[in-house]
Amino acid sequence: MLGTIFLVVYIIFQTGMSILTEYVIKQNRFYRTIGRKTRIIRVLIYILLAVIPMLGAYLPKCSFKYFCMEFGNIWLGFFMYYSGLVIVVTIVSHIIHFIIRDKKKTVLGHILNISLVLALLVTIGGMYHAQKPRLVNYEINVDKKTESVKELKVVLIADLHLSVNSDIRATEKMVEEVNSVNPDVVVIAGDIFTSTFEGLKNSEKYAACLREMQAKYGVYAVCGNHDVEENLFGGFPISPISEAFRTPGMEKFFEDAGFYVLYDENVELADGEVILSGRVDGEKAGDGTSDRMSAAELLGPVDKTKPIIVLQHEPKQFKDLADNGADVVLCGHTHNGQVFPGNFIVPFFNENAYGVKELYGIDTIVTAGVGYYGPPLRVGTDSEVTVVNIKFK
Repeated sequence: MLGTIFLVVYIIFQTGMSILTEYVIKQNRFYRTIGRKTRIIRVLIYILLAVIPMLGAYLPKCSFKYFCMEFGNIWLGFFMYYSGLVIVVTIVSHIIHFIIRDKKKTVLGHILNISLVLALLVTIGGMYHAQKPRLVNYEINVDKKTESVKELKVVLIADLHLSVNSDIRATEKMVEEVNSVNPDVVVIAGDIFTSTFEGLKNSEKYAACLREMQAKYGVYAVCGNHDVEENLFGGFPISPISEAFRTPGMEKFFEDAGFYVLYDENVELADGEVILSGRVDGEKAGDGTSDRMSAAELLGPVDKTKPIIVLQHEPKQFKDLADNGADVVLCGHTHNGQVFPGNFIVPFFNENAYGVKELYGIDTIVTAGVGYYGPPLRVGTDSEVTVVNIKFK
């Protein structure tokens, strides 16, 4: 049902944008001269580009499906900005035309030129920028006493979103940044994949690359809502949670990459002085359910006199974690909006959408992540490796 709704909305929007595009073409004298002769070609191009993401979503698993997913994600990134620009520039152009009474409608005639050029530049720039993870540093204090370990350097990464649009060079750069700070522990806050494992080309190369991450106490991970096999359409899941399962290929990848995956588990770091607690994702547990331990169940057995660091994918339930003894919560999921204007929207839906924020007496840290979801773009945000220096009494 959900897939059908997305499909209908998508078709309506694509149809509307094709009509609007034809309208703005008529405002440009150059396009008008060739407009009628090329109308059939344009319609065929509209249809082809619109259909590619649909094939990526609905085709059975095959190499052509993954090609459609890869190209379709790039097209959707371009289309997102192109459609937005056409709508905005059309409205602005009409306002200008009304104010200056431009009878020749010269301003209106440049709508398509402006929108195409800007959307293309933003798409290319966003794709390039997304491959350049940067280091972000935070320092926090935990008011609990430890004997021998007075500081813990934690590298937080999240949202690798390994999939059809991944680039091994970006992963290599990420590993280089991680190792450059000599971390005590590396933690991965989920969404290692983007709802498919088979779509990742040369997965063994990525596993070998990730295995190069070096940390004194090891590399720990939790899974996110996209670390399952499911169909996506325009970034939205079109299959129910009951069909979203983690595959053996994903589990083997974690092992080959050297990750210790925590499934509602507590482990001791720094000779038992610090507790790291890893949560199952609260939306998709990987077994066709959304079942996971409550904060009370998970942290109940833990020694509350020790510093407790909780690793989870989505930045939620901070109060429950605080009430049950957590000191620091590390998350991902939001991408800090990933593409403008998303970075201005996500704060309305999350207590902490990005960065460090004290909530309910504990420190919460949300990283923007190192990958991208859907369109392989970063516009107005950065791919990042987050370094959290935690100091104890």
